Amino acid sequence: MLALRLARGARPFLLLRRLLVVAASAGTGFLLLCALGHAVAHPDRPSASVLRLAWCALPLAAVAYLAVAVARTDPSTRPRPGLSSIGLGPARLTAIAAASTAVACTLGSALAFLACLHLRGDLSDLPFGGAAADLLGGGRPLPVPAALTLLALVPLVTSAAVALALRPGRARAGRRRAAAPADTGTGSPAARDPFDPASAPAGLPWGVALMAAGLALELYGARGTGGAVPLPGGVPGSPVPVLAGWALTALGLTVTGPGFTHLCGRLLQAYRPGATRLLAGRALMEESRRIGRPLGVLCAAVSAGLTANTLYAQADTRPFGPLSGLGAVLVLACAATALFTAAVEARQHRAATAGALLRLGAPTGLLRSAALLRAAVLVAGFAPLTWLVAALTALPLRS
Repeated sequence: MLALRLARGARPFLLLRRLLVVAASAGTGFLLLCALGHAVAHPDRPSASVLRLAWCALPLAAVAYLAVAVARTDPSTRPRPGLSSIGLGPARLTAIAAASTAVACTLGSALAFLACLHLRGDLSDLPFGGAAADLLGGGRPLPVPAALTLLALVPLVTSAAVALALRPGRARAGRRRAAAPADTGTGSPAARDPFDPASAPAGLPWGVALMAAGLALELYGARGTGGAVPLPGGVPGSPVPVLAGWALTALGLTVTGPGFTHLCGRLLQAYRPGATRLLAGRALMEESRRIGRPLGVLCAAVSAGLTANTLYAQADTRPFGPLSGLGAVLVLACAATALFTAAVEARQHRAATAGALLRLGAPTGLLRSAALLRAAVLVAGFAPLTWLVAALTALPLRS
């Protein structure tokens, strides 16, 4: 009940983010029901139905990632002085965040179930009734217990991910890292400001190593003669080692995100930086852990999409089906929304510094120019990296 009251009294922008979680969970639930409909309509092809269900793990993971990003920026789940005295300690706030996520995803699952019944033709009095009967196994009875079990996966997985990400021990460690004092060189620590550079994240060499290992695994798997695993959307199938290398390369690009963001900030201030370059570069270095990981996730999703599109362009197969398109849109939308949410969180984190600069007489145009410069540098750095990873990933798959 408290989670419902907090959701009702939230600000409009936070409500919009929660509605995006509802929409993403509805799309994922609809994909799960489509896999169930295929199993109902084709009982003689269980392997194809299991494969469709297995590919639903990607949008399910994307929804869980988005739910965690939205829960982290929810002001109602942040510990504040005085809340513990009324029973709202860190553990209770984590439970509230998980409950709010479960409520939003349950609403999305309910919408997916109603849409499935409508498109199957079970609610024939409404417009477009039965429009997707072939995809959803229309004309055959839908096993309701199995459908409810599949729909329950979305709220269970997302709420568990939120509870794990916001558990009190992990949250306290994150706050200690964010509030760690910097060494001023005089032996006494001072509060961190935008002109004490943040230490570089340790993930850049590990991410490069993962990408190299993934490409090597793809090259090794492409030489084998094992059976190919079918890919959704009519893309030609590939052996299991090739797909594992593809996934490892995407993971490496994700791990590289924070370190590469920090490197972009360092290069931006190289060789006699002015006020704009110095402010933009130090802000990128300071926020590399906050925005680097979702930026790496988005680049990994875009790289995978470019690779799949390259493979499909050279194959004489049917066009991408609606379910494959829906899954791809879900993954990309969740990654982009998580990045936007992290950018909003970073802007809130910079609010005190921006206010101090304005009180010191800094012009407003300086802050805007620094923000635009940060965005331009990130695009100029990550876009070629994403294209290069996609091109290298497509080479073994193409052969």
